[in-house]
Amino acid sequence: MTIKYMEMDDEHFVLSIDRQMTELSYKNRVQTKSGYVMWENKERIGILHYSFLWDHLPFLNLIFVKESHRNKGFASQALSFWEADMKRQGYQMVLVSTQADERAQFLYRKCGYIDCGALFFYDTPMDQPTELFFRKNL
Repeated sequence: MTIKYMEMDDEHFVLSIDRQMTELSYKNRVQTKSGYVMWENKERIGILHYSFLWDHLPFLNLIFVKESHRNKGFASQALSFWEADMKRQGYQMVLVSTQADERAQFLYRKCGYIDCGALFFYDTPMDQPTELFFRKNL
């Protein structure tokens, strides 16, 4: 697998996966190099993008691997790549989250992430299952 920073040529692929991302926010990801595209045999197979909490804590917004490429280690490789990039940039810790009903929590724990909190959105305009947070020291 190859992982590259998002480029303008990746826009259609990325926006087809992340329905919350706008064209403007996509351009920002490209400009700030805060998103990656996963490639396997010249095919785009997934994405990962992040932001910062409190302007200094890298926070994973989304990791996605196409269904046909899941359970083959691509997500673990992408996380490792992101962690190395964050460490290279001088960050000492990263943060990720997932809903309690999603399987990603098992991936994060397998990759060395430690549970560190949760948010509850019951009976709010953003009603959803509990959001679990995980941290990892780099």
